[in-house]
Amino acid sequence: MTAVYAIAPEVCLRKQAPLRHFQQLQGPRRRELFLVEPEPIRGHDDRELLATALGATLYVPATRPDLAATIRRRAARGVCSMVIDLEDAVADHQVEAAKQHAVDTLDLLARSEAANPMLFIRVRDAASVGELVAALGPGAEVLTGFVFPKFDAVSGPAYLAALDEANHALGRPVYAMPVLESSNLVHRQSRDEQLSRIAELLAGHREQVLAVRIGATDMCSTFGIRRDRDLTIYDVRVVADVIADIVNYLGRVDGTGFIITGPVWEYFADHERMFRPQLRSAPFEESDAVKFRQYLVSRDLDGLLREITLDRANGIQGKTVIHPSHVAVVHALSVVTHEEYADALDIMAADVGGVAASEYRNKMNEMRPHRSWAGQTLVRARAFGVANKGVSFVDLLTAMIAE
Repeated sequence: MTAVYAIAPEVCLRKQAPLRHFQQLQGPRRRELFLVEPEPIRGHDDRELLATALGATLYVPATRPDLAATIRRRAARGVCSMVIDLEDAVADHQVEAAKQHAVDTLDLLARSEAANPMLFIRVRDAASVGELVAALGPGAEVLTGFVFPKFDAVSGPAYLAALDEANHALGRPVYAMPVLESSNLVHRQSRDEQLSRIAELLAGHREQVLAVRIGATDMCSTFGIRRDRDLTIYDVRVVADVIADIVNYLGRVDGTGFIITGPVWEYFADHERMFRPQLRSAPFEESDAVKFRQYLVSRDLDGLLREITLDRANGIQGKTVIHPSHVAVVHALSVVTHEEYADALDIMAADVGGVAASEYRNKMNEMRPHRSWAGQTLVRARAFGVANKGVSFVDLLTAMIAE
């Protein structure tokens, strides 16, 4: 690999600050918003917390000349997971130079005292994994893992074998995030067989798989579809069916499943709208943020908000993002509300079955059926914190965007 991008040398490896969501919010404002603050995210060992804390995973091309500065800047603004992309974002003739630039960037980031986000490299093929690991110097310490595109029953074994070798070479966990997007997975005739074989493959590497990602753009491509910004991915029925099956096979909470992250939201600019905005006015009127609602609508973030809500309703956490403006939206909706927290604590405190009214007196908590939800909610509370009573996602979002 031959470098074509200049990166200033550093002389020593420094102890880095821990990663924490919402670190850009400080002082009294932070205390006003949070009943329970997010926990620091340290090391590579707590896989469940790391997977939940991915939040908005921002992709950045490996060819970006100011890559290290961009990662530091995004981290300071609240991004906690990033993917250095060597696949779709890089032209074929730039791949080798981009690999070297990714290695040099990780080595440079490892010498900084600032907290780095969880960093992944999206490779083009399994052979690139060993090549990159062998080339890394101190940057090996800040590499969280690899993203494996077009992961299926055919490509999966080679990717996972390369991951085993990387773990052995580095002497610590390096995680995989397979992306499910191949046409043989999308096609109805082959989908069940593919998902069965993928589930078997991933089960054999359970401790090394951080999360399963959904590549909805490639799925849409199978049918020549590009969804409109007025629609969510769940309005595209052929893709929504695939997502449902992925969750069915790989998202179970009986110990056989994995955290599944939501597909990318592609839009971030003004446009002429065909349909009415998907964002109700009432929450913003209550928070005196009507102008802020107009800002969200003008940048298509109302569609993103709705899709995130549907992701959560369908058993999906976190989201792939391609624009920094999406990060705050994903994270604001990831904070556990005071009501959710109260319900989760009540449910987990009960060691017998039964039904009881919620502390908010607006629903029934069933102790056994809701226990899995409660456990996941408390892990999310560790990663993203718990909002104070009366604090809504509008309050969190306005605070983050104001920073």
